[in-house]
Amino acid sequence: MSTKHPLPGSERTVEQGTKLIGQCDPAQRIDVYVMLRRQRQAQFDALMSRIEAGDPNVKPLSRDELAKDYGAAPDDIAKVKAFAVAHGLTVAREDAAERSVLLSGTIAQFQAAFEVKLEHYQHHTAGQFRGRTGTISVPDDLHGVVEAVLGLDNRPQARPHFRIRPPFAAARARQESFTPLQLASLYEFPQSDGDGQCVGIIELGGGYNTSDLKAYFASLGVAAPTVKSIGVDQSGNKPSGDPNGPDGEVTLDVEIVGALVPRATIAVYFTQNSDAGFLDAVNRAVHDTANKPSVISISWGAPESVWTGQSMQAFNSVLQSAAALGVTICAASGDSGSSDGSGGGDQVDFPASSPYVLACGGTSVTASGSSITHEVVWNDGEQGGASGGGVSTAFPVPVWQKNLSATSTGGGSKALSGRGVPDVAGDASPITGYSVLIDGTQTVVGGTSAVAPLWAGLIARINAAKGQPAGFVNAKLYKAPGACNDITQGNNGSFAASKGWDACTGLGSPNGGKVAAAL
Repeated sequence: MSTKHPLPGSERTVEQGTKLIGQCDPAQRIDVYVMLRRQRQAQFDALMSRIEAGDPNVKPLSRDELAKDYGAAPDDIAKVKAFAVAHGLTVAREDAAERSVLLSGTIAQFQAAFEVKLEHYQHHTAGQFRGRTGTISVPDDLHGVVEAVLGLDNRPQARPHFRIRPPFAAARARQESFTPLQLASLYEFPQSDGDGQCVGIIELGGGYNTSDLKAYFASLGVAAPTVKSIGVDQSGNKPSGDPNGPDGEVTLDVEIVGALVPRATIAVYFTQNSDAGFLDAVNRAVHDTANKPSVISISWGAPESVWTGQSMQAFNSVLQSAAALGVTICAASGDSGSSDGSGGGDQVDFPASSPYVLACGGTSVTASGSSITHEVVWNDGEQGGASGGGVSTAFPVPVWQKNLSATSTGGGSKALSGRGVPDVAGDASPITGYSVLIDGTQTVVGGTSAVAPLWAGLIARINAAKGQPAGFVNAKLYKAPGACNDITQGNNGSFAASKGWDACTGLGSPNGGKVAAAL
């Protein structure tokens, strides 16, 4: 009889505001996502430390090289398959490059296999979901082999970081809005149509209408880009007809990227809003050998505290793979200021807090003609939203943030005790937001959700002009702080803007030409 081991980081507790509403049907079939360790981890860590330091002699790996040298070992996959057979589970999909095995079976089979109890819960914001408490157990021969088991629990994991402009903003100076092309001009983006690039976009629900995209790009006078919808885990492009729901996120992302790089292919990966779905979609995008995105934009996230250790570490490992492949990932830092809407103290948003992504914060922009006259931290108050930013408690200070400090609103400054968020920023206030077309309605949208695709579009332009991917850009940008417009006014709650890097807007908003030179 093999002994069972608790899977590190798999602990789940009942969140405040959650109530148990009943048992799950033991005969119901579900899919569970199993993530495996990387082969040659020590060798991979050595490569990553060179990439993180910005070593110019490190060439990105090809997807084939990453799969062969640093994917899951065939023996490890065989162990998971033997475990599945022993518990009556079937293997729905396996992928050595992604280090993943998707298992399918009944609730009763999974409860026995992983020694968990699955029940239905109700939460005042998350709605109804299937959940569990305690830890997941794995047998001897999977101990140390399996990094994460996701999908037993299917609660919504993340939220989109966009804000639709309210019908009126009392006591505010004049409202402005910009098209993505106007912002590209204000931020001095280099000229390029993104030809030959693919930009991946991750979406956890909702969809876009082709008629919206056609009308929008025609109104801007740009050619409509090629947009591909890629369904992950039985998901797909499913517009709800509600611009205030996930459709707002999806359409905003596609319209910003498409306006900036109309000759690029835009691959939109649709998945379910759960930690398993989110991780699977990012993993699929990173390892997509058909579309090969060189940049991926993520506008969804949640406070670090709502992630389990196993899902955060598995996700971070996929983001590491992206850096090794030379894929730049831009992630929104959140729209609820220094608390990230957590309801308790200061928090940063994940995946923006991963050291392997370019975390994108928000500003509020005033322009006159073709130049910016005033740019401050985006903070429209509790109702209107503010730039997410602060200090991670999950990730240590990366090498390129050594010796930096975060300035508090009270005026003191403190050396970073963890990864500082964000890295960069851009226009995000709905008061000075992006003019877009969603579900047939012309509207103005803001949020750091708009900044991630703005930076993704800039990097895709740079990649197209160079004919090679910029790859992991953080180390290069921190070595060239003058590439960004330093934002020195405003705060996001607990943190204040200051000269140089700060925990509201990072290094600042882009000067596209200087960013291109730095990369």
